[in-house]
Amino acid sequence: MEQLATVWRAMALDRDARADVRDLPGIAVRWADCRFAFWNCITLTDVGAEAELLSQRLVQAADIMRSKKHPGFLWLFEDLLDDGARSALEKAAERAGLQHAFPGTGMSGDLLPVPEPVHPDLTFVRVTSDEHLRAYADLNSRAYGFPLEEGRDGLAGSTIWKNEVHAYLGIRGDDPVACAATVEAEGRLFVVLVATDPKWQRRGYGEAVTRKALYEGARATGLTRATLHATVAGAPVYPRIGFKPNSPIHFYSLKG
Repeated sequence: MEQLATVWRAMALDRDARADVRDLPGIAVRWADCRFAFWNCITLTDVGAEAELLSQRLVQAADIMRSKKHPGFLWLFEDLLDDGARSALEKAAERAGLQHAFPGTGMSGDLLPVPEPVHPDLTFVRVTSDEHLRAYADLNSRAYGFPLEEGRDGLAGSTIWKNEVHAYLGIRGDDPVACAATVEAEGRLFVVLVATDPKWQRRGYGEAVTRKALYEGARATGLTRATLHATVAGAPVYPRIGFKPNSPIHFYSLKG
């Protein structure tokens, strides 16, 4: 949760210096209000929240989300809740006007450095240009089912992604087919926006380019621990690199 709040602060402000970046009691708002829904984020930060407090926080979060122009997600880390709150979560979310969008899993590991990766089909190119950024955005849009324009709105013209983020494209022939990035966050490397073109999945491309981003990030920073938030598609991949699952994550959007 703390890694999300740290990294998403930078990502939201990268999109818009006027982004809504606030730390409220029990709620972290990281809302760029751009068309790329992943950069519009709220997460709950209470540790050991009970059912009544959870219900209050969900209502507060939903109210904030309704005040925004563009949709986004509430990221809820299940292990921050006590047993009663976990049991009450589904009904409390429904009462707040939220619907479950998709599940995820938090993962971490003291796994760095990793060996320099190779893949017989791929060459790796660091993202340093607007053309690279567009290719990176388009891969994420295709992988996650966003319109291309929405993904591009999340990365176009970014300075951070061309300089501070260790972002890599996996190129097959002349075509970008996979991408992954790492960024330093409070003594860890955080893995962000891993994607593989649906036409080229299940060939090891996502794993290879993630290893490349980890390898280069560790080489640049000297860090040894890494964290990430995995979708269902990525969850089987990361343990092969050395990540261990910790908290289940629930992603919620507003109903309707």
